[in-house]
Amino acid sequence: MSKKLILPISILLLALGIFVGMKIQNAVSDDKISSQVKKFNDALEITSRYYVDDVDSQKLTEDAIRGMLEGLDPHSVYITADQLKRVTEDFQGSFEGIGVEFDIVNDTLTIVSPISGGPSEKLGIQAGDKIVKIDGVNCVNIAREDVPKKLKGPKDTKVNVTIVRPGMSELLEFEITRDKIPIYSVDASFMYNNEIGYIKVSRFSATTYDEFMKAMGDLKNQGMKKVVLDLRSDPGGYLDQAFKIASEFIPAGDKIVYTKSRIRDFNEDYVSEGGKYNDIPLIVLVNGGSASASEIVSGAIQDWDRGLIVGETTFGKGLVQRQFDLSDGSAFRVTTARYYTPSGRLIQKGYEGSKYKDIANTNIEGDNINHTNDIQDSARPEFKTFGGRKVFGGGGITPDYIIKMDTLTDYSVQLRRLNLFYIFTERYMSANRKNIESRFKTAQDFREGFTVDENMLSDLKDMAAEKNVKFNQDEYNKDLDFIKTSIKSQIARDLWGNNGTYIVWVENDDQFLKAVTLFDESIKLAKLKQ
Repeated sequence: MSKKLILPISILLLALGIFVGMKIQNAVSDDKISSQVKKFNDALEITSRYYVDDVDSQKLTEDAIRGMLEGLDPHSVYITADQLKRVTEDFQGSFEGIGVEFDIVNDTLTIVSPISGGPSEKLGIQAGDKIVKIDGVNCVNIAREDVPKKLKGPKDTKVNVTIVRPGMSELLEFEITRDKIPIYSVDASFMYNNEIGYIKVSRFSATTYDEFMKAMGDLKNQGMKKVVLDLRSDPGGYLDQAFKIASEFIPAGDKIVYTKSRIRDFNEDYVSEGGKYNDIPLIVLVNGGSASASEIVSGAIQDWDRGLIVGETTFGKGLVQRQFDLSDGSAFRVTTARYYTPSGRLIQKGYEGSKYKDIANTNIEGDNINHTNDIQDSARPEFKTFGGRKVFGGGGITPDYIIKMDTLTDYSVQLRRLNLFYIFTERYMSANRKNIESRFKTAQDFREGFTVDENMLSDLKDMAAEKNVKFNQDEYNKDLDFIKTSIKSQIARDLWGNNGTYIVWVENDDQFLKAVTLFDESIKLAKLKQ
């Protein structure tokens, strides 16, 4: 009988030992945290008691929390009680301001993307621009929660910003008139030709999937057989919206994205539920302003060989935050996991504390990186799609076809900065609106039939000279197609809204024009029946 008891007693003792060990470990861990809390309390109390001036203990505490989170990663942040009231505004309702998505990158207020249709986008403010002054006051090292206080405000009020633009030595000055920022996330959807549809998604808000499905349905009714999904300068948003959109293209049961964490409960797999458009040829456009949810969609499409990715390497935002509310109505977001594409690529680019590292892809040249065998980049890990193609990890989504957009000359930058395309169009349309409306019934007709003539260009140059923009013939000649398209697209916006703008603009869009030549390859890659 005693031998029969040995095994269960041994198991019981082992379990008891494990339980006690865990309790001891937790107690030790709790003691470590308690000692650090006491250390902070002592420092706060002594500072409050002996500092030369009166101190705000709440501010000291909030600064300490910010400092703690800044030492972790670029996206763990403290949110004040006032800021928390507005934190979902950009994705759930309209607001009034200058219309930009921003981030604090290496202590500098950086534009992730201007919001389509907003006042900043109309002035030519671009993704990657760095705001260094607001109303003449230096804003380097500005706190994240202070940015909305400076840039948002009632419609028709003005704010001046000073911008450093990569590749330009001179500072750019902009006077921005605040406006109501559009809340729709599908900026444009139209038929490019008899077969190819185009959908532009500017962010993943609470209504994006519904907007997207409506756009797809409308285009399908117009005869769409292929689609270009434009996620360029889309900073992301709600994960569930990205998951639903990706599911429409990826067969049920295939993984779309997964998260990995130190805490097992935070490990999650997101598996496609299937959708209506699993068999439609697809090409996705991305650039350096495509982040987070945009990278989840494009990464899944690429890993499953479901379509081709065209453009420029994406931003590389792949950290998962959870929000924890505090007793005074404030909150903080702390990173709890990382996003990975189905093939195992980490979306997040490298960082040290709150500072980003550049994605190393200097050895990637040409426009067809995943089909060129002699390309090597030892700085970036290689992965394989489920069809066996080479793709790059190391942060962000590297397109199958890298197409870089031309850099504008200073002359064109000044035309946009001073809003001269808009001002010129306003004057031109006041004299010519009825004539244009009678000649062109659709934006497509306008795109094919309207020409920006020399008289219009001459008037624009005269207007620029009046604003002290020095004319440069070489720069003008280099950007002539851009200047003509800018005038034409602004007229189209005036008549047909965002759809009109994009219908015209794609004719001067090298990334889009490359994309529409690749559908045969996309069909072959995805093994679609046509």
